[in-house]
Amino acid sequence: QVQLVESGGGLVQAGGSLRLSCATSGIIFSINTMGWYRQAPGKQRELVAAILSGGATHYAESVKGRFTISRDNAKNTVYLQMNSLKPEDTAVYYCSAYSTIAGTSWGQGTQVTVSS
Repeated sequence: QVQLVESGGGLVQAGGSLRLSCATSGIIFSINTMGWYRQAPGKQRELVAAILSGGATHYAESVKGRFTISRDNAKNTVYLQMNSLKPEDTAVYYCSAYSTIAGTSWGQGTQVTVSS
């Protein structure tokens, strides 16, 4: 199995920055994709950013140029650097991992609130 623990959420003013972290454990060698999703109240969960095992990244159009996904293999941690935050970025952010053995795993979520 794969375990994910997010941290780094909080309250920030519009224009500010936050960095989310996702610590992974378990059968990490089997993970080939990691991503950050978010879910705002009354809305569906949506993909924010993903990073593949080869390092390629993908971003939602709404966050391109503002968010950066990265990973530190030595720490088994994936990050989401969020800059120029907007009130519409307010959501619960979830870390996910796709494992060729365990399938998709999710973290518990971390709240990000951006005030105007």
